[in-house]
Amino acid sequence: MTPTLASALMPLLRGLDPETAHDLALKALGLGLAGRDGTPDDPVLATHAFGLAFRNPIGLAAGFDKNAVAVLPLMRLGFGFVETGTVTPRPQQGNPRPRLFRLEEDRAIINRMGFNNAGLEVYRARLAALRRPLPAVLGGNIGVNKEGAVPERDYPALYAALAPVTDYVVVNISSPNTPGLRDLQGEERLIAILDAIAAVRQPDHPPLLVKIAPDLADDAVAAVVEACAARNVAGLIVSNTTIARPASLRSRHKGEAGGLSGAPLLARATEVLRLASRLSRGRLTLIGVGGVASGADAYAKIRAGAALVQLYAGFAYAGPALIPRLKSELAALLKRDGFSSVADAVGVDAARDDRPQAA
Repeated sequence: MTPTLASALMPLLRGLDPETAHDLALKALGLGLAGRDGTPDDPVLATHAFGLAFRNPIGLAAGFDKNAVAVLPLMRLGFGFVETGTVTPRPQQGNPRPRLFRLEEDRAIINRMGFNNAGLEVYRARLAALRRPLPAVLGGNIGVNKEGAVPERDYPALYAALAPVTDYVVVNISSPNTPGLRDLQGEERLIAILDAIAAVRQPDHPPLLVKIAPDLADDAVAAVVEACAARNVAGLIVSNTTIARPASLRSRHKGEAGGLSGAPLLARATEVLRLASRLSRGRLTLIGVGGVASGADAYAKIRAGAALVQLYAGFAYAGPALIPRLKSELAALLKRDGFSSVADAVGVDAARDDRPQAA
């Protein structure tokens, strides 16, 4: 099966409960039923970030393959990198179902999954068993359990466990679905966590990134940037889902609790990305995520300061055919504007502030 055909069949899955459809999609991917993208990437898309080489800057965000059950099939769809997880030290069921909702009129998703995953032992074993070399860069996203968590203990242990089997590791302190997790974005707690991780890091360990929420105030973003830049953090992922509910939402599910992702997140996530780029002044590498569904969306993230871009909701709606189309559109936009590489376009709009100004 080709990615185009797999995408054509996706409306059939949308007749099912969203979580059931997601589980079936992962099983189909694991069986290789989504095919692969055999088209070579345009050389203009090749890039480097935090010491790693990427064949293209388009990645799959954490949350899609929490338990690393379809890593290679996902990479073969044409992603430049795939981020798995979020994984916690111990297995947990997550929040009660239903906990995943399609807002189809809004091209959005609300989830309150609650870090449901099989736990570190199973997850790490799957990553370790992958045949190397991998066709794309592999990321691991780490979190803490809802109960019994000690972040200053758990994040370092998770990082150390994943260091031998991933190319980079992301500290997730921004999911809205684990009580108290977003409080870890506060300067004091974040510094304590980063210092604890630094105590276990070895020179050959992979780059460390931090994933932040789009709901942070500007001064809170500044505090995160400074804490990370001062502690050898390689970059930020901007951003996680939002707890805000824009007035433009039309779906009957718009009032569901949880994190909102997809098209309604695009503007706010890009605004925070642009702010983080201005504040970091090149000290941190940024990954832009939130609302990306086209080459133009990805290009806007890059121009706002992102060296790399991730998808989630856009991929969930459009399917595997989105990846080659998005890469083709992005390459065309880069060439149209005279850029010879992705790196040349990173942050060219970061100095702009598109927010309405006071009269």
